[in-house]
Amino acid sequence: MINLSFFPSRQIAFYTIKLFVSRSLAVLLALVLILMTLDLLGESGKILAVPGNGEAELWHYVSLRVPILVARFLPFSVLLGTLIAFVGLNQNSEIVSMKAAGISAHQILAPLVLASFGVAALSFAFNERVVVNATRTVTAWSDNDYKPVPAESGIVSNVWLLSGPDYIRAGHVGGTGRGFHAEHVTIYERRGGILQRIVQADRAEPADDHWRLTNVRIYDAAMNFVRKQPELAAMNGVSPAALTLAKVDPDELDFFTLKQRVEQMRVAGRPTEAAEAGLWHKVAGPMSAVLMPLLAAVAAFGLARSGQVLLRAVTGMALGFAYFVADNFSIAMGNVGAYPPLLAAWSPFLLFLLIGETVLIRSEE
Repeated sequence: MINLSFFPSRQIAFYTIKLFVSRSLAVLLALVLILMTLDLLGESGKILAVPGNGEAELWHYVSLRVPILVARFLPFSVLLGTLIAFVGLNQNSEIVSMKAAGISAHQILAPLVLASFGVAALSFAFNERVVVNATRTVTAWSDNDYKPVPAESGIVSNVWLLSGPDYIRAGHVGGTGRGFHAEHVTIYERRGGILQRIVQADRAEPADDHWRLTNVRIYDAAMNFVRKQPELAAMNGVSPAALTLAKVDPDELDFFTLKQRVEQMRVAGRPTEAAEAGLWHKVAGPMSAVLMPLLAAVAAFGLARSGQVLLRAVTGMALGFAYFVADNFSIAMGNVGAYPPLLAAWSPFLLFLLIGETVLIRSEE
């Protein structure tokens, strides 16, 4: 008799969820350990080259990079973990037994999809609470060549701004209210497209309609001469918001802060396509975990004795990796304004949802 309920029995549901979660976590742990080791080998020399840095700074770097790696490779881990679980179920004829008991392919997948929604929710919360802060901190630290960076709220690093004909670069911008400031500021003053002066300052603070620069070094291109002075009034008409909006990286901002920045950019007349695509991808990215069981299901159905288990597993892996390629391509097109932001974030998900469902229906037939 055919089982008409949406889920299989409680025992089968918990059994498949246990396989799915344990395999996915094992793959994630292995990937993070390997990638973190390789990353640390490449960056440890730069970190230890700074006087005063030692083992504590290496562990601090690891603590910042591990959450980023976990968030980035969680969907890969879910894909590979699901494939491993399905191949095992197929080879042990457990799938055949379930189907012989009247359980359909959709019912077998239902507990895994439900667990994937839980993984997606945890991934979104983890990104919002941990990953964005770690990304912002490690980016500012690496942009500062792993020298100490002050612990400030809202810090943004390596900011570039065009003010009239002049280019302004700030090593990092941070603080709020009266404490708002920029450090390691460089102003490239141009006239008629020709560089006239380079003004460098250790610190810049807003004051009325200009900024007060301290510990200033001025290079005059015409005189080929460098002079120093303790203070200088410069950057007339540049608002503090202009510096914070000059670099809006979705990876460094949580969903609601990024949404506010998008509104501020829209009011200021600045292009918002890249920021909006990143905003919607903060939801669509974690939701990719829901797709992975569906794309990997091709490895589950079919007789193991046909000798095509490996081929079906490779097909499932290819579908999963094709999704990630399409997702990156779509976001890139959204960043340059070729795709609308909502379409750039969600179209790969919807496309591969249809592909996975089509493959599953044909497998079930």
